[in-house]
Amino acid sequence: MTRGNDKQPETARPGTRTGGTRGYDATTRAVQAALEDDEGMRPYGINVEARGGKVRIWGIVDTLSEKNRAEEIARSIPGVVEVENDITISTDGEISDSGVEFEAREELAAEPGVDLRDVGAYSGGGIVILKGEVETEAEKQAAIRAASKARGVREVVTQLRVKKDKDTKS
Repeated sequence: MTRGNDKQPETARPGTRTGGTRGYDATTRAVQAALEDDEGMRPYGINVEARGGKVRIWGIVDTLSEKNRAEEIARSIPGVVEVENDITISTDGEISDSGVEFEAREELAAEPGVDLRDVGAYSGGGIVILKGEVETEAEKQAAIRAASKARGVREVVTQLRVKKDKDTKS
């Protein structure tokens, strides 16, 4: 497929699904194009509706990090002032709390900026709770991002404390 001035319908992109749009205006088109241009979001066919700088996105993704990524993409479009993220997280089949916890720990272990000796992950009802004391704010944020990549996670709650913050208060 060619880019640029060669206009082809969005449905012509092989191997991709185009999300639905209502209130199809320039902002809707820009958000939709940005979502479809992102390799991680392309397969989901996220729906977009925009009016007066307010954007609503909806559809189904596999992980919390993908839901967050879609919102981040929508917010990055010039003129967007508010994003209503109605994206649903759904997995193929049910994942038990222990399965979610296992996957969250695997993602934490794979994250180079996270020391597993500092961070524990516990799960219940799709909510992962991160506990422990980390060295830096960057490690805390890396742990949150990593846990949000696990299948079955709907929310990440952090109870992580940053050692540097504690030390500076003394």
